[in-house]
Order: sequence, then C-alpha cells, then structure tokens
Amino acid sequence: MNQILPELRYEPTSKWIRAFSRGIAVLDTREAVLIWEPMRITPIYAVPASDVLVPLAQSSARPQQIDTPRMLFPDDAFLLHSATGMILDVLVAGQVLEGAAFKFADPELADYIEFDFHAIDWFEEEERLFAHARDAFHRIDVRSSSRHVRVEFNGVLFAETRTPEILFETMLPARYYLPHDSVMWEHLQPTTSSSMCPYKGRANYWKAQDATQTEVAWSYAEPVRGLERLSGLVCFYNERVDLIIDGILAPRPRSPFD
Repeated sequence: MNQILPELRYEPTSKWIRAFSRGIAVLDTREAVLIWEPMRITPIYAVPASDVLVPLAQSSARPQQIDTPRMLFPDDAFLLHSATGMILDVLVAGQVLEGAAFKFADPELADYIEFDFHAIDWFEEEERLFAHARDAFHRIDVRSSSRHVRVEFNGVLFAETRTPEILFETMLPARYYLPHDSVMWEHLQPTTSSSMCPYKGRANYWKAQDATQTEVAWSYAEPVRGLERLSGLVCFYNERVDLIIDGILAPRPRSPFD
C-alpha cells in the first residue's frame, strides 16, 4: 500500500452520488470516480464536469504548501493538493465556496471535477455521508477472541479481559475492543473530543486521569450497521499504552496516531 501512495490513482464507482449546499443541488452523477491524490490515504469524490449543476470559476485561493513530504489525512485541508491542476470556486445561489473544487491537469481526469467533502452535503444513493468517502479497497474484520489482554499506562493497570473483540483494518494496527466492565474507570476521564469514521461511526474519547492528560481510549455508542457488536466496547491506543497480550508486551506500532 505504501508503494502506491505517491501515485495519483482513481477508481470508478457505480454509486449514485449527489451533493447539496443549503438544499441546492451542486452535483448529480452516476459516473463518479474516487480519486487518491498522491500521499492521500483516503479518496475524494470527483464527477464529470457535465454533471456539475452550478457555475464554477477559477479561484484566487492558493494551494497550501506541505513543508515536508508526508501522508495526507481526512482532516488535512482540501487545498493541500498534491496533484497539479486548477483550483476552482463553487458558486451557489450568490454564495461563493472558495477553493471547494479542483480540476486536474492529468489528461485521464481532465473531464472530472473534484469537490471538497466538507464544503457540501453528500449522498450515496439515499444515504447521507457524514465522513469522508469510503475507500473501495479498505476492509474491516472483527473477530471474537479469547486472548488475555492487559492494558497498562505508566505502570498502572487500566483494563484486563479474556473476551476482547479484535478489529483488523487495512493500514492500521489490530485494535482490541474490551468490555465496559473490564475497564478501571477511576483512571479515565471523558473528553469533549469526538470523531466520525465512515467505516465505524462516531467515537467519543477518554484521557488518562493523571498529570499527562493523554487521550488513550475511545468507544462507539452507536456503530454503523454491521458493527453493532462494538457498541459500548472500549478500545485503547496501541500507540500510547502498553498492551500485554497473553503475557507478552506488544510493541507500540507506528501509525498516524502515535
């Protein structure tokens, strides 16, 4: 996977894709493509120019610069373009969505316009999207396990169980989801943080209730369809805590969250 990240890639989708701004249709297509700009780990939707329903204009916005080459994540600004092309404004009923579209210089994508996911409201078929588009090559598997899992942080036991649910996800470390009653809650404090994952749902977070105040765990109260078994389970960052699996200390992995 890391070998293809530097490449500009695209994949057609047969999904019916629509997007709106304040209830006004911006695009409507059955010929969208998922585009991965170089070093972006998640795709962005692009549609044929003929399926764009509002005017576009060359933008005065300038692409943001990346100081050093690195992977680009869903929270990175749309204007952090790693492909060559023209930045466009989207004009919707007198409103200007500055820099919210992009026309590629690549001849294979010359007829497509890419749109900032966060600038407009997206639908796949009749379902509203609340996070970035799903990667067609991304996979999640959850397996019930009998592994003995201990979670320690700075030498303090935070959780222990023999009935974890293990989530295996493309490009990320295996995640151990633990029963609520296996967690020593006196060591944790809820935070105001939340995040939205298109594959799992909305997560809420906890931090260590000590001097470090490190955010160490999360949970999905209402996971997406198909992952209901994760509801209410608690997962700790492998990158930030010590995981002892069947008596063996697991190495802390390298990931976007370390």
